[in-house]
Amino acid sequence: MSAKFKAACITGGAGFIGAHLARRLLKQNISVCVLDNLSVGRIENVPPEARFVHGDILNPGDCARALEGCDVLFHLAARVAIRASFEFVVEDTLCNVTGTATVLRAAAQTGSVRKVVSASSMAVYGDNARALPIPETRPATPISPYGISKLALEQLTHRLAAVAGMESVALRLFNTYGPGQRLSPYVGVITIFTNALRAGTSPTIFGDGLQVRDFVHVQDVVSGFVQAMESPVTGETINIGTGAPQTVLEVFDLLARELASDIPPTHVGAVPGELRYAIASIEKAKYLLGYEPKYDFRKSVPGVVAEIIGHATESL
Repeated sequence: MSAKFKAACITGGAGFIGAHLARRLLKQNISVCVLDNLSVGRIENVPPEARFVHGDILNPGDCARALEGCDVLFHLAARVAIRASFEFVVEDTLCNVTGTATVLRAAAQTGSVRKVVSASSMAVYGDNARALPIPETRPATPISPYGISKLALEQLTHRLAAVAGMESVALRLFNTYGPGQRLSPYVGVITIFTNALRAGTSPTIFGDGLQVRDFVHVQDVVSGFVQAMESPVTGETINIGTGAPQTVLEVFDLLARELASDIPPTHVGAVPGELRYAIASIEKAKYLLGYEPKYDFRKSVPGVVAEIIGHATESL
């Protein structure tokens, strides 16, 4: 039961997933401290009931302040962009690898943190030959610097936690979507396509658009984090997705119909490091965590689009 834990630290808790996770934990009467440098996250995402530390995971002092009194750490802070990770390989490695080591060492030094749940990525897998669900037993052979950094995050999480006597779980997240995902040139295809179509411009699709993705609602992702916390499982790396494939073109067509747009997409060259087929096998998550995604992608999209439009209107 969640009562096992009383206080959580969420690195990157002012971001998209972290903010939803903070709200869920607070509803379960778990106190929350958010550590975020606000380079991507937004202060308005932090629930008023949460303690906020404006700091960086690369700063041991900031980590120590945020972790004070906490018994569970959710490590979500990262630089997240496969396409940009080739150009910014040094910055990504510094944040995703050195930052992970820094916050894990700080957690070990508290003496109070008993469990660590880290956010990894589908990018740790190499490309699949066919559109089939990828199990965790598939060898991790990442083809982007971002994926390499996330594989290092997993290994650091399990090894440093074990040495310190902390439990650990790493969750390999597939394409997360949902309300509150703001515009970025690198992630959030629903937000990117919706904003482009509403502006009357042609959205860019990299490659032929037949690449396959597993879109998982942010609330299902949050459930995965909470279940990983509550479960006695430790030392495990687990996929969090739906197992339901969608091509990028199918996503575009769905959004175009929802927005009554006849603007066609613009195709440009495929991007090095991006997977052709990325579908999660979630059997391990079901068995170990009791995880069961509740949100159907096609049924959820209209509500997400409405939220994006509403937020854009409020910002005018």
